[in-house]
Amino acid sequence: MDVLTKSARARLVGCARATLYYRPTMEAKDASLRRDIEAVLRTRAGRSYGYRRIARALDINEKRARRVMRKFGIKPFRRRGRKYRRAKPQDEIYPNLLQLVTPSYEGYVWAADFTHLSYQGRDVCVATVIDLYTRRVVGAMVSTKHTAQIVMQAFCNALLGNSRPAIFHSDNGVEYHAKALRAFLVSLGIAISRSKKGCPWENGYQESFYDKFKVDLGDPNRFHSLGELTAAVYETIHVYNTERIHSALKMTPAQFALANAVATLNSTD
Repeated sequence: MDVLTKSARARLVGCARATLYYRPTMEAKDASLRRDIEAVLRTRAGRSYGYRRIARALDINEKRARRVMRKFGIKPFRRRGRKYRRAKPQDEIYPNLLQLVTPSYEGYVWAADFTHLSYQGRDVCVATVIDLYTRRVVGAMVSTKHTAQIVMQAFCNALLGNSRPAIFHSDNGVEYHAKALRAFLVSLGIAISRSKKGCPWENGYQESFYDKFKVDLGDPNRFHSLGELTAAVYETIHVYNTERIHSALKMTPAQFALANAVATLNSTD
């Protein structure tokens, strides 16, 4: 059986040969600064700080603060003027494990979230699951019903083509606190990680993805039917994975995943 050379593997992946030796990780300094930035944002005075005031509070360069905030999808809290609703107390609190670990390989940490699209007076919910190392959307689900079932289905869709992760991260929404989902995660031996309440930047990867996703999708109301919109949602996610260059990876998530797999193979040669 012929064994491909490293140059041939690089051509197959569609990247430079040197990329096969490059295994980008979240550098320790950036990860440490991320935690410092999040600590400032958790304070009462610092919740709405942008990168300039973050830099001033931490006595660091503004460019560095902006770069790290963009890298980790960190955005300050913005009050939307919504009607206040008292949240029901949850029976169990889960820590944010992302403050303790760094996604260092594919399949280590998955992050989940959902967003809403307004379509002809109806609310359409899109739930996604992202692998934090490759930034690839591994699971998705579209529904007109905003229930725990949609996030469970997105997670199950992710499991269809991928190995189970070590950590499943989300916010504290009631959908992710559903007993059925939690029991399922525990049965699979997956650790549950949660963003702290009122700290959306702790799931910044998903927040950043949805910002770009909605721009790429465009106006939902241009579609003639819900079926067309649903197809466009999945197509937009596919383009994000396979064609859209990710600013942090310098290539598409699919290319990065493949290059990482080839680099792993090279390390065993």
